[in-house]
Amino acid sequence: MSKVIIVTGAANSIGRNTCRKLAQAGHKVYVSMREADAHDEHGVGEAGTEGDVDLRSLEFDVSSEASVSEAIDTIVAENNRLDVVVHNARQVVYGPAEAFTPEQLAELYDTNVLNAQRLNRSALPQLRKQGQGLLIWVSSSSARGGSVPFLGAYASSKAALDALALSYAGELARWGIETTIVVPSALGPGHYIRSGRPQDTVRAEEYADGPTADLSEIALSGLAQLAAQNRTSQDVANAIADVVAMPFGQRPLRINFGPDHDGAAAVGAVAESVRAELLRRIGLVDILQPALIG
Repeated sequence: MSKVIIVTGAANSIGRNTCRKLAQAGHKVYVSMREADAHDEHGVGEAGTEGDVDLRSLEFDVSSEASVSEAIDTIVAENNRLDVVVHNARQVVYGPAEAFTPEQLAELYDTNVLNAQRLNRSALPQLRKQGQGLLIWVSSSSARGGSVPFLGAYASSKAALDALALSYAGELARWGIETTIVVPSALGPGHYIRSGRPQDTVRAEEYADGPTADLSEIALSGLAQLAAQNRTSQDVANAIADVVAMPFGQRPLRINFGPDHDGAAAVGAVAESVRAELLRRIGLVDILQPALIG
């Protein structure tokens, strides 16, 4: 069955491929106008003209709750429903944690965490009214896996997103809303080399010239040895499309995608077991699975 879907972060590689894959599967996919323009720059906008592919753009700003709410109202007005929300917006940064200014961290958290909260606050009233829906959160193995030097700022933002997603999973289960957290494996070093850098260059240089001078080189070299086995953005998009296609009640809470080099899948398995046991002990075992309403 065709679903109505909104995707954030459609301009990044995972987002572009996810939008294409979902649209080609017959779903109606909405992205922001700005991200649709980025699609065109990478040759993805063409998908909207092939066959019955339905990839639509709306003029909205994910950093504005009012703008997001207006976009959701438009989607619901056009379709009388909204089925799936894909939280994929992200900013990647790399460098000594101390060298990132508080303002930089605030901007990072705004993109990687608060954008999802704005969209949820706008979309969830409709999903709860329907008694059914799906939230897909694109997390990162850095949120739970082994810690790599100079990724602390980015990893902390993804850990916050991951924790928020887990809380929503329990709070929305009785409303018939499912949650799936997609966790791509560690990225190759090229991804971090092209990412954002600390604004406090003086402190960054102190790390580069001091006893930590070789940390980045060793870390990136080690990541390069793992990169050949990494997942691709298309593989992650395929996994997201597969989750959307699954019947209600069969969607997994978490998918760890790619080799478990940093142990995120192993840590996640233990954490989910502990979470399930705690919910059983306090009498909330039912929220481990979404309830079909109506």
